Amino acid sequence: MTYTEATDWMFAQLPMYQRQGKTAFKKDLTNTIALAEVLGNPERKFKAIHVGGTNGKGSTSHMLASILQEEGYTVGLYTSPHLKRFTERIKINGEEISEQAVIAFVQEYQAFLEQQKLSFFEMTVGMAFLEFAKQEVDIAIVEVGLGGRLDSTNIILPEVSVITNIGLDHTQFLGETLAEIAYEKAGIIKPNVPVVIGERQEETASVFIEKAKACNAEICFASDSTVAFTTDLQGTYQAHNVKTAIAALDCLQSVSVSENSIVNGLLHVVKNTGLKGRWQILQESPKIICDTAHNKEGLGHTMAQLKGEKYQHLHVLLGMVKDKKIEDILPLFPKKATYYFCKPAVPRGLCEIELKEKAKKFHLLGDSYASVAEAVNILKLNMQEKDIAYIGGSTFVVAEVL
Repeated sequence: MTYTEATDWMFAQLPMYQRQGKTAFKKDLTNTIALAEVLGNPERKFKAIHVGGTNGKGSTSHMLASILQEEGYTVGLYTSPHLKRFTERIKINGEEISEQAVIAFVQEYQAFLEQQKLSFFEMTVGMAFLEFAKQEVDIAIVEVGLGGRLDSTNIILPEVSVITNIGLDHTQFLGETLAEIAYEKAGIIKPNVPVVIGERQEETASVFIEKAKACNAEICFASDSTVAFTTDLQGTYQAHNVKTAIAALDCLQSVSVSENSIVNGLLHVVKNTGLKGRWQILQESPKIICDTAHNKEGLGHTMAQLKGEKYQHLHVLLGMVKDKKIEDILPLFPKKATYYFCKPAVPRGLCEIELKEKAKKFHLLGDSYASVAEAVNILKLNMQEKDIAYIGGSTFVVAEVL
């Protein structure tokens, strides 16, 4: 079996939420628990920090990994989705899992995976935990995939639980209100394990406080802190994630981190972990920016930052997936811009013509293109030296551009 055959099998045979949406969502941890037992319960063999939330969990996870690497620890990092390569999801000290390890996992457990009908995400979590145990990491940063309470990663007993914030995303699974979504995210709070909440929000604070109290878990809100450090991640919204990461480190009892490691770790997140797609500047003069923000809260931050940019004319390349409430998202985008509507190349991708028509209702005007690549080519041809382009709306659009 080759690496391509192994990953093609994973993508094709088993449901993958990021590509397919609702049909891939599992409503319990039965499969994950069964897989963990077959693997020898690797999740019990390493320390972990569990990171959930609506926005910022990926950036916060990478910040934590970078800081701990600077301190000299061997750090596992599990995140999703990947942008270009499947192996991006599982890293140790910034190095992606080897293709051979992926092949070996699929070959050894393929019969069980098929028999148990595990989802793409469930098997990937198992693969990550097994790799972290085999490589004897000192600590792993584990990012929640979707929600928390029923997420496959929720079989770990972490040193610290982190919930960055709550927004109205994935409402078809997690609930229609912030409080309902907070309840699902709060499912990663464990008995006697400290929990850090990134942002204190009026609608959700009581949900977390009550859950923490029921679990006898110490709770703190990172947004109450005045701590400030500089990071190489460019988005202004990263200030929230810096506070959250620092608060999580403050709660670690068994792992110590110096201020020097914090400073250097935050300044070298991209170098240490390979993080991409967060207010990433693809080129200067003319300036092209891409960002993976894809829901109301995330795009609210990026659009606010875009307003602060100086330019002669603004170009926006936009693609989305079908299950987003785009009527809530489109009003966030500036009207004075030329738009390039396109469809990301995944089954969940929203038709570019439909996106164009819906955007027109909000006075966002431009042409539609059959592919992201075509839209990018036309955008670059249209740009003048002092123009700026923003590319986003979906993780998959950014993945195709990078």
